[in-house]
Amino acid sequence: MGSVPAWARVYVACVVAGALVCLTPVPDVHVPWWAVGLLAALYAGCEQLARCRLLGRHAPRAMGTFFPVLLAGAFLLPPTAAALVAVPGALLARVEQRPRGPRRVWRAARLGLAVWAASRVHWALAGRDAVDRPDFPDALVPVGAAVLVFCAVLTALDGGILALAERVPVRNAWRGLFLRSLAPVAVHGLAGLMMAVLWRSHYGPVAALLVLLPMHVSCWVFEQYHRERAAHQATIRALVQAVDIKDGYTRGHSERVGQASMMIACELGMDDARVEVLRFAGILHDVGKLGVPTRLLRKNGSLTPEERRVIELHPEYGHEMVRGIGFLGEARSAILHHHERLDGSGYPYGLAGTQIPECARVVAVADAFDAMTSTRCYRRARPVADALEELERCAGTQFDPEMVEALVRALGRHGWRPEVTADGDDQRGNVPPQSEPLRAEAGS
Repeated sequence: MGSVPAWARVYVACVVAGALVCLTPVPDVHVPWWAVGLLAALYAGCEQLARCRLLGRHAPRAMGTFFPVLLAGAFLLPPTAAALVAVPGALLARVEQRPRGPRRVWRAARLGLAVWAASRVHWALAGRDAVDRPDFPDALVPVGAAVLVFCAVLTALDGGILALAERVPVRNAWRGLFLRSLAPVAVHGLAGLMMAVLWRSHYGPVAALLVLLPMHVSCWVFEQYHRERAAHQATIRALVQAVDIKDGYTRGHSERVGQASMMIACELGMDDARVEVLRFAGILHDVGKLGVPTRLLRKNGSLTPEERRVIELHPEYGHEMVRGIGFLGEARSAILHHHERLDGSGYPYGLAGTQIPECARVVAVADAFDAMTSTRCYRRARPVADALEELERCAGTQFDPEMVEALVRALGRHGWRPEVTADGDDQRGNVPPQSEPLRAEAGS
């Protein structure tokens, strides 16, 4: 554990000590050891199945694929015995990062404590009697309380290890952990309740095991979704890196336009799927620069009219490049039309007003905002307030006023931290004619 900070080691040791106390047998409490052994073997077997490529080798472990087994143990067994169910599987689980031994011990201790606390609450609320009957909806009250406690204990422990071992700032270590885990753990809690009820019914433990089949299928589907999403992200990352290599003076511009586009979309109340599409559109809006000669992108001086017309082809090049990428959806039209102007004087097709797709109007504002607030080879970055003032001045002619207002509101709530996209005045890049009046830049 040499690479683990000292305070983190102390923290893990305290958690392990607490788990050992929870595993201490309590006198005069009957424990069905055959049930403990069966559930522990089932949980350990499920953890080993995670090593199989077909059944989920790369499944997201944070989702707690096999939590129903642990929660069923919390609903069926005394707290000490329920905590024991998690230990063998956690100690045998696959661990990717080093040091593997301490990580296994940590996993076993945190799960043991969480299951013990959940079982303690469930039994205190007479949950065992509700499972034996079963008596619905009364059985849901102790189950709901147990799920909340289970989730809260995991959140508290995970936040502590993030702060001490991963050095995440304390104010951020616990942020969002509980809410992100509550929904999936609640679903697993209901599955655990179904297992417990079937276990105590005349159908017996064999019927209870059938609950795991649809749970595992759903987790497998969820895993496939994450694999597909990872492939999408890799595709976008490769395209952006190619643009950054070719047009290095705007490095980081694409990611910031994606962020600003997402902020505008959220402020407009778009659903999560459209927000994601707008982020893709912002990130890839300049991908067509791959089709523009490098000498024009890096020209140190004013562009001739012919050279400017060549550069103005980049939206069409970009659209052609991404036309076959189905998951981008309406982001493709944003890439094509993000240089259109509301008054019809933009390019490539001179669309006006609502003829311009909504997503393109969002990206146009985000693109111009980041261009003005980033240092370029031909001028220094402008303050955010000045950039917003310029956007508001050009609203109605160059930009959609609704999108400009949404960006203003979003920045008022969240602020903006622009990054320098050029190293200095000697950085090469295409410089607009110096005689051109200062106006809101329609990107780069």
